[in-house]
Amino acid sequence: MMAQLTFLAMMAFSAALLAGFFGTLHPAFDSFSHFRMHLSMLTALLALLLLASSYRLQAVAILIFAVGCLATTTSALPRLSPQQAVARPADRIVYSLLQMNLRFNNPTPKKVLSLIGRTNPDVITLDEVSGMWGTELGYIASSYPYRILCDYPNGIFGVALLSRRPFAAGTAPRCEPRGAMATATIDFGGVPVNVAAIHLSWPWPMEQSWQIGELAEPLAALGETAIMAGDCNAVPWSAAVRRVARLSGMTPMPSAGPTWIHRMLPDFLRRYAGLPIDQVFSKGGVTILSSARLEDTGSDHLPVLVEFTLRADSNAPRDEHRSALAANDAPKQPRG
Repeated sequence: MMAQLTFLAMMAFSAALLAGFFGTLHPAFDSFSHFRMHLSMLTALLALLLLASSYRLQAVAILIFAVGCLATTTSALPRLSPQQAVARPADRIVYSLLQMNLRFNNPTPKKVLSLIGRTNPDVITLDEVSGMWGTELGYIASSYPYRILCDYPNGIFGVALLSRRPFAAGTAPRCEPRGAMATATIDFGGVPVNVAAIHLSWPWPMEQSWQIGELAEPLAALGETAIMAGDCNAVPWSAAVRRVARLSGMTPMPSAGPTWIHRMLPDFLRRYAGLPIDQVFSKGGVTILSSARLEDTGSDHLPVLVEFTLRADSNAPRDEHRSALAANDAPKQPRG
């Protein structure tokens, strides 16, 4: 009886794994893809338990299938330490972008401000910017005078984009539909770069798929050289992330590793068993040098710090775009 129950569980997990590969057919299937790492490991474990049973042939087949599924997630598997993937070029300035889901009711906002002060990024993309964060982010207005905060209808899930560097002359930042995306053209030493902060809803049966469609036009309008970061509530190999990349013409950066887990669980589990749902995309003259997850700041997400360089030719063709992974003074803009 135990072997039969184990077999049925193994087949159920393998069916869920298989469904995750058909996310382009319907977002319901894509919802399974977000748990591919976890389902692969559980399926493989159950298959191993059945190798000594009468179901050994089925177990061997499913074990091979589970290992193959896990192989599609290797770029996002937890890493014990960061690893630089691209050497810092001696002839280019290295810029940094900090991506953070702040958590709308974060009990320790000063940890967030402390991290920003220590990392000193050029640009910050923020998610879950609730009303309380309007006040907290005001404390660093002198350091990041170029900014836009976008309200979400529920007053909780807004996004924000902060920059030390000025917005390009003749441009203005803007909020996209329902505050799910903020965009700005930022002047990086004479090179204009479109920068975007994005926050997608949860997957099906929630509104993620519909929301991506709503953002299709602003995604397509991003310039030839751009970088975008945010909490996509979707893993790198999902149909949702591939759709965002296709609409924007951007390349997803290989994942920095798991960044989210339920806030009641310890940080150790988040780093090694969480979901890699904070994504960074780039194209054109942007070359990603490295990415790394930083320490907990009171959110259920880990911050991600990305380093990148820019080619002087901001209109470089897309097929020259490179993306790589390591490890893992103007007046304040109105809230919009």
